[in-house]
Amino acid sequence: MSRTRTERLVNLVICLLSTRRFLTAAQIAATVPGYEHDPSDWRDHEAFQRKFERDKAELRELGVPLETGTASIFDQEPGYRIAHREYALPDIILEPDEAAAVGIAARLWQHAGLAAAASSGLAKLRAAGVEVDPQATLGVEPVMTVDPAFGPLTSAARDRRAVTFSYRVPEVDDPATRRLEPWGVVCWRGRWYVVGHDRDRDATRCFRLSRIVGNVRPVGRPGAFVPPGKVDLISHVAGFDGPVQRTGRALVVVKPGKAAGLRRWALSADGDRLTLPFADAERLASTLAGYGPDVFVEGPPEVRDAVIQRLKEVVTRHEGVVAA
Repeated sequence: MSRTRTERLVNLVICLLSTRRFLTAAQIAATVPGYEHDPSDWRDHEAFQRKFERDKAELRELGVPLETGTASIFDQEPGYRIAHREYALPDIILEPDEAAAVGIAARLWQHAGLAAAASSGLAKLRAAGVEVDPQATLGVEPVMTVDPAFGPLTSAARDRRAVTFSYRVPEVDDPATRRLEPWGVVCWRGRWYVVGHDRDRDATRCFRLSRIVGNVRPVGRPGAFVPPGKVDLISHVAGFDGPVQRTGRALVVVKPGKAAGLRRWALSADGDRLTLPFADAERLASTLAGYGPDVFVEGPPEVRDAVIQRLKEVVTRHEGVVAA
């Protein structure tokens, strides 16, 4: 399934989940990105109908309970909606590492443009006088962010278009300009990397997105290169990144009977006071913040400050959701 169709299907599901009334095909076409067409052009309208029929069949094959009906006896055209009770999942309790995996998916969603498209679709429904349930998709809307280079690089990899950017490595003060034919973007050990062909070095290289300085700029035309077939991007990154050297030590206090995962990970424990190894303060902070009030960080300062910052961000984002 293409990325464009995947985005359209996700936005269709969000649209149909956000109201309990049946929406006609015309209302859906005016709301969901990807269905734009000219109804007065019969060829364009037929193309939309074929696309919509394929998407409905796809959703039903995926197990989405798509219903057909009318909002009232006066409606002549059938509409569509998703049965909330049949579609809802039971409460799921995630461990911090599992929640982190969900967070990665949310980052991908947000920076693929889905969150913006979904918000635009819901605004169109409200403008058309359709009552929207603000709780319908609460909890599945992404609020986490990734490196600013993520969006431009994934777009360039999709379009097979070369890019140029400034890249800084720890040993060198000034960033260097790199020219890359990006094959794809992957996550490895909590960090994002782009893998591709470095034009200046005429070799395969990977770059950590957090070390890219400033904007990623596309160069040349789309379709300028062809990535190698069946390339294993993760293997390239793993070979580049090397083994993690967890030379740092963090001291944390956990509540009695809590944070079993941290207890197993600890190098040593004095009751509920644990010594944890770490290689990256930001990554450790993400893990510790996932335990919420069950964990108190004594040090070092960079880990403690990073955890406090993560928790402040969580509070800010949730305040925004409650206010909405």
